[in-house]
Amino acid sequence: MSDIVLLNMGMKTLIDSLGVVEAERFVYLVNKELGDYTEFRHTLFEGMSLDDICRGAALAKNEADKRMAGH
Repeated sequence: MSDIVLLNMGMKTLIDSLGVVEAERFVYLVNKELGDYTEFRHTLFEGMSLDDICRGAALAKNEADKRMAGH
């Protein structure tokens, strides 16, 4: 997957979940407040096993698929 496709999919997912204004606010906060995304990611997933992270990602994808099917 190319970077641009990933960015587009990510923004669409954020907008679908949060709405345009809150999605933009999220992106702003990640860039401004969190600074180093790598450090943020380590904190976000601290204490989680790879299985936990994969299970959470699968659940999120299923929810997104359900929302997309309803449109």
